[in-house]
Amino acid sequence: MDKKCLSSYTLEQLAAQLKEMGQPAFRAKQIFHWLHQKHVTEFSAMTDQPKTLLAKLEEEFYIAAPTIQRRQQSKDGTVKYLLRLSDGNCIETVVMRYTYGNTVCVSTQVGCRMGCRFCASTQAGRVRNLEAGEIAAEIYAAQKDIGERISHIVLMGIGEPLDNFDNVMDFLTIISCADGVNIGMRNISLSTCGVVPQIDRLAEKKLQLTLSISLHAPNNKMRSQMMPVNDAYPVETLIAACRRYQKITGRRISFEYSMVRGVNDSPATAKELANLIKGMGAHVNLIPINPVDGSPYSATDAENVKRFQKMLMDLGVNATVRRRLGSDISAACGQLRREEAAKEEHL
Repeated sequence: MDKKCLSSYTLEQLAAQLKEMGQPAFRAKQIFHWLHQKHVTEFSAMTDQPKTLLAKLEEEFYIAAPTIQRRQQSKDGTVKYLLRLSDGNCIETVVMRYTYGNTVCVSTQVGCRMGCRFCASTQAGRVRNLEAGEIAAEIYAAQKDIGERISHIVLMGIGEPLDNFDNVMDFLTIISCADGVNIGMRNISLSTCGVVPQIDRLAEKKLQLTLSISLHAPNNKMRSQMMPVNDAYPVETLIAACRRYQKITGRRISFEYSMVRGVNDSPATAKELANLIKGMGAHVNLIPINPVDGSPYSATDAENVKRFQKMLMDLGVNATVRRRLGSDISAACGQLRREEAAKEEHL
């Protein structure tokens, strides 16, 4: 029998599981504390639990506990981890330091099937989804390593979060639970390349997180060249879903826009982008891309990013430029994992 990941259970699910095992209700909260406040990785560490119960849990379950395979620290304080999972697969997690606290960028899948041309994460396709407990364990591993609290989360690492919808929703429930690490939804940002049916599902949940749309181009011809998902969900379909999301949730959407030299960085493109999202009160986050081996794209120069930002602002669109963090440590999503896979192939 394959063991199940106990740290992937929400408090409610854990209570139901323990009830099935004939355990009193209070055990669920105790075990949840061990998993998500004290971050234990062995059942034997749960010292207030009966040994018979611990033996039964050990027999049927495991606790997600990735190991740090590689660690790189940038001169700007960014720390990037290559984490090895229990099945041998690797994922990436990044800690970024800001004045308001420490933000962790987590992966939600091993690999990705979305095929974005400028992203290293997708070059070998998707291997599998991460379970909720595995995503949470990325945060716990990083927090233990730096010895500081993580206060903010961005789901922008390897994988498409909305392509792993149910596990990601359980992760959000676990990580925001007051009986666990208790990171508020307003401190969480979820990034999607634009899987429209799942955006609609997310809207119905009315979560207080920030939804970030990886837009990167204001028209179908340009966006389809960069992002194959646009063939399934064209720009007009995606923007309509964004407007529905805003209407249902009352939450402002953020659009991520990677600046690619000679592709989407012209004044005409800035005007087209402003027209596309007008009236939404949306925020555009301009991103100077990190270089990725094998990608045909290169970053536009800093001066052009500033010009593009100014034009958007003049057209009534709130636009900021993302701080470029970790470019000296292969911080673009998927680079460390790809390097490790290449190394293992040659062993």
